[in-house]
This record gives sequence, C-alpha cells and structure tokens, in this order.
Amino acid sequence: METPAAPVYRITVQGRLDEVWGQWLSGLTIETAVNDRGAIVTTLTGEIIDQAALRSLLNRLWDWNLTLIAVTRLQGVTS
Repeated sequence: METPAAPVYRITVQGRLDEVWGQWLSGLTIETAVNDRGAIVTTLTGEIIDQAALRSLLNRLWDWNLTLIAVTRLQGVTS
C-alpha cells in the first residue's frame, strides 16, 4: 500500500526572510518578492507532514515576530 503524500502549503509573511532560514523551516522553499502594493513579502512553500507540524511552523514564525499574510493548502490528503 502506498503512503499518501504530505499536504503542500504556501505560507506568506510580510518582509524578507533569507534563504538561510530554510533549514530552520523544515526545508521549505523560500521566495521573496514585491507584492502589488509595493511591499516585500516572503513565501514559504513545501510539504508539511501534519497539523501539528503546521502549528509548530506558524508558532516559529510568530516567535520571529513575522506578520502572517496567508496560509494556503495547495494539495494533499483530504480527510
């Protein structure tokens, strides 16, 4: 039996987060861009194994005093 893939999430925060932080963020892809309002935003994209891991990641972003803009589940297991 095949193990289902972990859900893929896209998390957007205000400001710039260097790619160096990728190791602290479970290997998520880090992309920085300027949004339509001219503000710098960072997007984190990748698999997050479960809701506990998602909460842990969001808590870490909170601890780093980053402003959360959006969390979007792109694909993955539905239950």
